[in-house]
Amino acid sequence: MKVLAAMSGGVDSAVAAARAVEAGHDVVGVHLALSRMPGTLRTGSRGCCTIEDSNDAWRACDKLGIPFYVWDFSDRFKEDVVDDFISEYAAGRTPNPCMRCNEKIKFAALLEKALALGFDAVCTGHYAKVIRDADGNPELHRAADWAKDQSYVLGVLTHQQLEHCMFPLAETPSKAEVRAEAEARGLTVANKPDSHDICFIPDGDTRGWLAERIDMTPGQILDHEGNELGEHSGAHAFTVGQRRGLKLGRPAADGKPRFVLEIRPKDNKVIVGPEDLLTVDELRGIRISWAGVPIDEVESGAEFDCMVQVRAHGDPVNARAHLEAVPGEPSTLVARLPEGMRGVAPGQTMVIYQGTRVLGQATIDSARSTVWDPAKVG
Repeated sequence: MKVLAAMSGGVDSAVAAARAVEAGHDVVGVHLALSRMPGTLRTGSRGCCTIEDSNDAWRACDKLGIPFYVWDFSDRFKEDVVDDFISEYAAGRTPNPCMRCNEKIKFAALLEKALALGFDAVCTGHYAKVIRDADGNPELHRAADWAKDQSYVLGVLTHQQLEHCMFPLAETPSKAEVRAEAEARGLTVANKPDSHDICFIPDGDTRGWLAERIDMTPGQILDHEGNELGEHSGAHAFTVGQRRGLKLGRPAADGKPRFVLEIRPKDNKVIVGPEDLLTVDELRGIRISWAGVPIDEVESGAEFDCMVQVRAHGDPVNARAHLEAVPGEPSTLVARLPEGMRGVAPGQTMVIYQGTRVLGQATIDSARSTVWDPAKVG
């Protein structure tokens, strides 16, 4: 097969490309330039889109003896990922930019261009599996190493995209083995630190970064009973589940810490309360997509058992889900959580699983609790 290897400059993508070459594929490496002003060096172990990363990707391709190109996707990245991130926070939601990047850039814009150029598949260093069912349809599954599993951030992939995905690290039992293999192959990235946090906010100061791009207006901080506790400098800087940075000045009556329960950008209010009120038992999701052929219950609207995960490294919880369809309107994915889930914010992505298989995903539009009714707070 003719394979396009997406080279981030990290050890995972380098080893994935090496395995694709070793398997006999005709491999070409490409690094995506996503920043209009990439930094010269990475800040600690943050980021993934710097000049240094591009150079590391080139060195890996040179060692493997495969062609290397840099494709400028900075305009698409700004529009589909960075601008989306800002607008979501401005609306009081908590987005996941890695999900948008996979959806809009790595497995949409990149794959679209790869197919147009005659490539059969895109190879990446993600830890996830594509398994074929009895009819030959692709299914997305968790990787062998659950500690490194990245199927969550790939939950946005569609049936058509999975047909052209290659994940050579799927069965690798540990990251340590990948690093050892990279060293044995003479790849200079063998001991390069993992990237983390948001690549376009390399210093990790999300609040400060947003303050430069969203108009922050002081407003009220209320408790869950509607009592005014203090003032914030801008509601957009908070997220559900946040504990630090409230600066209320006085403790709660019971002496326990308070957490952000809800953000109301329209009236610029932040609602806080005790930790136990963070638990929700129903999620309602929009912007739904299915990773492969949907299961029968999706088509019929029947309830089905599944597991729901709302963070890349979060624990999945048991759920009963169904697709709620209203004529003339987009469908809603409803997931009821018998055991509850703590600290879920609108804007996050819920990925649903059956066993190791990813069924699909949706953007959380609302998270409801039977313990606390936000409507009672004015």
